[in-house]
Amino acid sequence: MLDIQKIRAQFPILSQKVNGKPLVYFDNGATSQKPQIVIDSIVDYYSRYNANIHRGVHTLSQLATDAYEQARLKIQNHFNAKESYEIIFTSGTTESINLVANGFESILQKGDEIIVSALEHHSNIVPWQMLCEKKGAILKIIPMNIQGELIMEEYDKLLSTKTKLVLCNHISNALGTLNPIEEIIEKAHNVGAAVLIDGAQACPHLKPDVQALNVDFYVTSAHKMCGPTGIGILYGKEEWLGKLPPYKGGGEMIATVTFEKTTYADLPHKFEAGTPNISGGIAFGTAIDYMNSIGFDDIAVYEHELLVYGTEKIKEIEGVTIYGPNDLSKKASVISFNVDGIHPYDIGTIIDKLGIAVRTGHHCAQPIMDFYKIPGTIRASFAFYNTKEEIDIFVEAVKKAKMMLS
Repeated sequence: MLDIQKIRAQFPILSQKVNGKPLVYFDNGATSQKPQIVIDSIVDYYSRYNANIHRGVHTLSQLATDAYEQARLKIQNHFNAKESYEIIFTSGTTESINLVANGFESILQKGDEIIVSALEHHSNIVPWQMLCEKKGAILKIIPMNIQGELIMEEYDKLLSTKTKLVLCNHISNALGTLNPIEEIIEKAHNVGAAVLIDGAQACPHLKPDVQALNVDFYVTSAHKMCGPTGIGILYGKEEWLGKLPPYKGGGEMIATVTFEKTTYADLPHKFEAGTPNISGGIAFGTAIDYMNSIGFDDIAVYEHELLVYGTEKIKEIEGVTIYGPNDLSKKASVISFNVDGIHPYDIGTIIDKLGIAVRTGHHCAQPIMDFYKIPGTIRASFAFYNTKEEIDIFVEAVKKAKMMLS
């Protein structure tokens, strides 16, 4: 089992006070905190071997290149990609999705269909709307039910030979719903469609195997899983990455350039124009190592304990409504809820004064809030460094806010 106090000591920010109170950080769905070893890896890069990569023959450039490419190998191994060049470094999940959407502009035809789930973050909705507008394609939606789960019978009805791409998140950022992506992928492939899975909310909690999933594209961000902001990855099967044109033009992504014609570099450099976030890529590798040293099986068990405990405690609050699956085995460690008659923002503001960080609002998932006919929710999202004692403090703070606002 996890030694939580030892783990917490590795995160400098968790020992501070906010508004005179010990910090209770329950906004992990937005970004996780960073252990000292990840912070140190960034400082180490800029202190010892700061140089541009892939271009210099000098020692610092070679050291930086080796560290950056070692990080790619760590990420390949973590996600079980077949080849290291199937891992494309991006600025994060949003850019990864936009890269694929941009590439499909050359593939999609008028009248083709794209299917997206009703549970998506805006970043997995808007790029596809833009693409459909450009190409005259049709965007179809897998509907959700009141439990915040996808209605798979309706998904079956949407699929056809016109379906070219299916988009779905692995775990909903707004509700914590664990989606049946294995079934989604298999059924899409049966009609010849490609599948992109948004793994931003899943990767902090579980360890996806992209080959076992047989997924065509899988995207995520480092900052959700103890890494830095501004770095993420696109995993793509080699056959699909080969079909997509370059996303950006510039240095590094070329083989040859003349004023008459340019030829493009091989994978992964074809999609990595310009100087990348070198320290971020290296630190992402460090974060992967760190989380694997904690152990994803142990993380899953402990975070489920927090979810069960937190759900029971929050249900003690009179007038509370929790959104998302009732079956907690179908849910990540996220509790999205409201208190009758009180705007979520008001509760969030009051408990912030008590040192508690949660997210309030629509969580960049406005269609979900529209479905429930609510302005937003209070979202408490737990990580493996949180404790049941923090949940107790949080629930008492919500009760106090409720009393003040009633």
